[in-house]
Amino acid sequence: MRIDRRTLLRLTGLSLLVGAGKKVAGALRMADQPGPSPAPLQARRWAMVIDLPKCLKDEGCTKCIEACHRLHNVPHIAGSRHEVKWIWKASFENVFPSQENAYVAATLRGKEVPVFCNHCADPPCVRVCPTQATWKRQDGVVMMDWHRCIGCRYCMVACPYGSRSFNWEDPRPHLTQMNPDFPTRTTGVVEKCTLCYERLDKGQLPACVEACPEKAMVFGDLDDPTSEVRRRLQERYSIRRTPELGTQPEIYYLV
Repeated sequence: MRIDRRTLLRLTGLSLLVGAGKKVAGALRMADQPGPSPAPLQARRWAMVIDLPKCLKDEGCTKCIEACHRLHNVPHIAGSRHEVKWIWKASFENVFPSQENAYVAATLRGKEVPVFCNHCADPPCVRVCPTQATWKRQDGVVMMDWHRCIGCRYCMVACPYGSRSFNWEDPRPHLTQMNPDFPTRTTGVVEKCTLCYERLDKGQLPACVEACPEKAMVFGDLDDPTSEVRRRLQERYSIRRTPELGTQPEIYYLV
């Protein structure tokens, strides 16, 4: 079979177009593929340091609370009886009832300070949970599995800091906006701060730390002598919530 010059050029051009199309399609497929996942943040023992003088520069600031609650679908339910909270503010006297340093108390008396789960080194909530719905990771984060929680509230009784909330009603109707990337909870389960474990696993800091405009929250590995949290604790005087209970809270407050 003889092919004239015009037919040969047409077939050659068609082959080039097909080859180019394959290359473009291959490039598009490569572009659609997700890149490598970021490395998770790792520590032997996570801890947070809150610089109260910095935090109290704007006493009405609630950026950390807003960021946390928006990210984790925490509902706003009016009234203290049914409210759900992961981060909230309470008076210094109520947060540190055993603080006997009169000078510290004088400078902070009546001030509202941020509080949340202390992620204790020896968490009593974990010991009493009958279904292991709450447990401690190796890096110190005290977790919650809402599917395993049976709503017995033993953990709430055991926690001396009031850091856990119970869903007396369906929280979802109380959400003005919903984050589809984080699970919502149901009636009859306990919830609390989980130190943004889902962000740590993606190489990101907790939402409250990033949201603080004064950078009053510092997060890091307490077992790392070169970490920022260790440096802050060595340079400044710090207090913890009722350490005499022996739970070893991993949230430190610089005063």
